[in-house]
Amino acid sequence: MLSGVNFIEAGPLSIYGDALRELAENFGDRYEIVALVHRRDLFDIPGITYLEFPGIKTSWLRRIRFEYWDCRALSRRLQPHLWLSMHDMTPNVTAAVRAVYCHNPAPFYRLRLREALTDWTFTLFTLLYRFLYAINLRKSHYIVVQQQWLREEFARRYHHPNIVVAHPSIQRLAIPARSDEPGARHICRFFYPTYPRSFKNLEVVLEAARILERSRVSGFEIWLTVDGTENTYSARMFSQYQDLGSIRWLGILPRDRVRELYGDADCLLFPSKLETWGMPISEFQQTGKPMLVADLPYAHETVGTYDSVQFFPPDNPPTLADDMALFIRGELQFRRTIGAPLPPPFALNWNQLFQILLGERPQTP
Repeated sequence: MLSGVNFIEAGPLSIYGDALRELAENFGDRYEIVALVHRRDLFDIPGITYLEFPGIKTSWLRRIRFEYWDCRALSRRLQPHLWLSMHDMTPNVTAAVRAVYCHNPAPFYRLRLREALTDWTFTLFTLLYRFLYAINLRKSHYIVVQQQWLREEFARRYHHPNIVVAHPSIQRLAIPARSDEPGARHICRFFYPTYPRSFKNLEVVLEAARILERSRVSGFEIWLTVDGTENTYSARMFSQYQDLGSIRWLGILPRDRVRELYGDADCLLFPSKLETWGMPISEFQQTGKPMLVADLPYAHETVGTYDSVQFFPPDNPPTLADDMALFIRGELQFRRTIGAPLPPPFALNWNQLFQILLGERPQTP
């Protein structure tokens, strides 16, 4: 049984669909697969028994009742061998193997006072998830996370003995070639695709742009998928930096448009201070073009082995500005990185993960 009643859109729903598809294709001949979902019509995967729970997402009280009371009755009735909760909370269930997939890294982020005051939604989630993660966690046979740094944090804080690192499946994107007009003057284009949250660290990019403009550096643009209307944080960023001529405030864009901009951009900027994975890094890598990325553990693991990356301190706008200026002049020396092997238990894909959870694969390299 897989439980993902809270997933209704975008990345989380895609992750849930990938998991169900892999189960149906590789394990459907020997297991009945039951999926708890928000709505059946969100999925087109055969070989799955779907149970709908459309009202769970309407309130946290309903979610808590579902996880800690309703799931127990459901598990006693269906008696599953494996129960995998796909969204962070460890329900009260009866199963031979219990596992929880933890996506949210917020409890391990060190909030600064200004961030706490300007992004109160994220602050509440940080405090709430510290509590929610702890409930029943020791009753899970496995915790599943996407990166080694998260495994280390869970082990340090919750002292769980069996944490699996499972890298996400990276979709191959059809990225169009650059669409410059013939004879057009080349402008160096930096791209940061993000949703505005305080930990996404827009400040370091905007301050770097201000430094470059005051130093009379020209011939560049910075594309941000923010326009100041999304939330309090983005409004503050727009108010403080709307005078910068190099910034293109693009707003939230559909996925197809983001892929087009991957093709048009010269360099990815990714200064985020907190990520479960950092999917834009993996997506942009498919272009083979250079990246300027925060010098943090999640980013090093996401980049892995790559030929054109430069890591910068995420709280140091002058260093980022220097790197950008060198890149604009064609003088920045990018480094080649080599991904480090991870200790077991480790799964490279969904198939390997389910082999571990179902006891069909040894937990050694």
